[in-house]
Amino acid sequence: MSSWRDQILKEFTPKVARLTLVADPDGLLLEEGILEGIRDRGFELIPFEDHIAFRYAYESKFRSRWDRGEQTDLVVVLRSQSIDLGGLPYDLFQAGRKLSFNLGDIFPNLSYPVMASLDRSDLDALFEAQNKHAPGRLGDNATKEFILRHVFAVAPELIKQPTDLLRVLLLRHHHGWRVPSLLDERFIQLLRQSCVFEDWPLEALVADREAFFTFLQERWPIFLNRFVRDPQATVEESSGYDLQVPGPQDLPFEHPDIRVYIDTLFLEGFLHAVPHDDAQTLATTWAGIGVRNDPSDDRSRRMRNLIERLTATLPAEDAKHTDWIHFARGWAELVLLMNEQSEAEPAETNGTFHSLQGQVDKGFTAWLLKRYAGLVNLPPVPPVMLHHLPRFLARQLDEDRGAKIALMVLDGLSLDQWLVIRDILASLQPGYRFREQAVFAWIPTLTSISRQAIFAGKAPIFFPNSIQTTDKESALWMQYWVDQGLTPNEIVYLKGLGNGDLEAVAEALSHPGTRVAGLIVDKIDRIMHGMEMGSAGMHNQVCQWAKQPFLNTLLDLLLNRGFRVYLTSDHGNIEAEGCGRPAEGAVADSRGERVRIYRDTALRGKVKEHFPTALEWGPIGLPDDYWALLAPARQAFIQKKQRTVSHGGISVEEIIVPLVQIEREEK
Repeated sequence: MSSWRDQILKEFTPKVARLTLVADPDGLLLEEGILEGIRDRGFELIPFEDHIAFRYAYESKFRSRWDRGEQTDLVVVLRSQSIDLGGLPYDLFQAGRKLSFNLGDIFPNLSYPVMASLDRSDLDALFEAQNKHAPGRLGDNATKEFILRHVFAVAPELIKQPTDLLRVLLLRHHHGWRVPSLLDERFIQLLRQSCVFEDWPLEALVADREAFFTFLQERWPIFLNRFVRDPQATVEESSGYDLQVPGPQDLPFEHPDIRVYIDTLFLEGFLHAVPHDDAQTLATTWAGIGVRNDPSDDRSRRMRNLIERLTATLPAEDAKHTDWIHFARGWAELVLLMNEQSEAEPAETNGTFHSLQGQVDKGFTAWLLKRYAGLVNLPPVPPVMLHHLPRFLARQLDEDRGAKIALMVLDGLSLDQWLVIRDILASLQPGYRFREQAVFAWIPTLTSISRQAIFAGKAPIFFPNSIQTTDKESALWMQYWVDQGLTPNEIVYLKGLGNGDLEAVAEALSHPGTRVAGLIVDKIDRIMHGMEMGSAGMHNQVCQWAKQPFLNTLLDLLLNRGFRVYLTSDHGNIEAEGCGRPAEGAVADSRGERVRIYRDTALRGKVKEHFPTALEWGPIGLPDDYWALLAPARQAFIQKKQRTVSHGGISVEEIIVPLVQIEREEK
C-alpha cells in the first residue's frame, strides 16, 4: 500500500451500510487525510464523546430523516479511547456495521507505546521509513531512535559538535515540530554520553522552543562583537555576560548550516535585530539582517525579503493545517510591516505585496473548501480550533489539581495586531515570556459563532438557540466546567473588559477556590467597529491601547494570583472595500459587512445572483438552517468604493488567531 491510510479507507465502501461503528483507540480516523478521504466517500463522522451532544447530532441530522425515508450521508460513529464498541447504546450497536483500527496493525514491528505518543501527522514519514528500511521487531529504545532518525531527521550518533546540534534544533523549533517527551528524553540521554555538550542546558533547549530562541537572542550581540573584531576569534567564556539561559556564550552563527536559518528567524520575527556601535559596518555583511541601522532601510529590506520567502513557501491545496499556521506567522509580520509606512514604499513593492495577497486569499480559500470540515474533529490537544480550548485547558486541570487557569479572549484581535501588543508588553515587562501558537476560528468569523464556541467548548450546531447572540456564553461556560466536575464557585466569567480599573476583576478572582476564569476584553472589537483609517489605523490604535496600564495590570493581577494565563481571540479582521449592499429587505437573518446569513438556500441563491464572486458556505458544524454568503476576497457588503475594517469572512487574518500562554520569569 502506498499509504497507511489505504488500510483504513478501503473499509469505507459506500452502499454497504448507512451506519458504521468504529473503535479507534489511537485516534487514526482523526487525522486530516483520513477525515478528507472518509468525506470524499460520502461518509460523515460523529465522535461519541458526550452522550447528550451525540444524540442531538445523530437524531436531528440522520435518524429522523431515515425514519422519513430520506437519503443522507452515511454515518460513522467514532468510539475513540476505547478498544471495543461495547459502551455504545444498544440501538446503535445492533444496527451498525462494526470496524476497529489500531497502530499495532499498521506498524507491527515497532514499539506500540512509542508510536502512540506521535502526532498522527507524523505517520506518513514513519510508514515510508518502515516500507523502505523494513526493520525487524524493535524494542522501545530502538523504536525511539528509528523515529528520531526517519521522522525528525535526528541521527544522535552524527551530532559531534555544536553546529550539528544547533542545526537539528533550528530545524525543529523553526517548524514548530511537536516531538514526544519520551523521544526527547532518549535524544538527551544519547547526547549526554558525549562530553561535548556538558555545559549545554539540553533539557531546556531541546524541549522548550521559547527557551531556545532566547538562548540564540542573548548570544547574538556576543557574536556580533566577535564578528566585527575577528570572525575567527573566540569569546572568552569568563567575559561576564548576564545571560538568562545558561550555556556556552559563543555560538557559530557564521557557519553555513546555521546562517541559512538565522536569516529566516530574523525575517519572521523569532529573533529581533539589536543595536550595535558598528551598525553601519555590519549592515554591509550577511549579519546586517540582525542589526538595527536606518529604520526605514531596515524595514524595506526586511519586507522585500519576507515577500520573497512567503511567495516561495505558500502552502499547497493539500497542505496540513500546521503549514498554514506556520505561514500565518510570517504573513502577520508582513502585514504589520506593510501598514507601518506603506506610502513610503516603491510602487513595485506595493504591487508585489498585493499580488501575493491575492495568491494567499485564493490559496487559503481553496484549502479551506477541501480541509476545513476535517479540522472540527481533530484532537483537542494541541488545540486546532477555538472550541477545542476548554478541553485543552481541562486536561491541564486534570493533570494538576492545584492549577488555576485564566482564558483571556481579546475579541477581534488578529495575529498581526497581537504582534503589536506583544512588543508593547515585552517593553513594559521584560520578564514576560510568550509561548505562541495559533488556532482556527469558526466560519463565519462572527462573534456569536466563534466566541460562543470558545465558551461552550462545542461546535455551533450544539447551541442553535443562541447562535445569533452571545447572551448565553456565561451559562455555556458554567455548564462546561460543571460537567468537568467543578462547582459554580470555582468558575468565573466576566465580559466587557478593556478600560478603567480592575476592582471588579480582582473581586471576582479573590475567592480562594477559583479554578478557572473566562475573561472577555472587547476593546479591540470596539476600536475596529469605529475605525475609519483602515488596517494602519487599527495597528496604531491597538498600540496606543496596549501602552495604557489596563492589559499589563490585568496580566500582573492574574499571574500574581497563580493563574496560568492564556490569551486568544475569537476572530481577526481585515480592511475591505465595498462591493455593494444586497437589496434583500428582511430575508437575511444577519447582515454583517463580510457575511450574510439566510434561513434557506433559495434566499441565499437569489442574493448571490447579484454577487457572483461571493462564496456560498455550507453549514459545516452549524445548524442546518444557517446558510452563509461570504463576501468576495477583501470586499464587504457595503456601498461601493467605501472602505471598512470588518470580519466574518475567510481570510488568513480573520481565521487564524493567536493562542498565547503568557508567563513571567521568576527573578
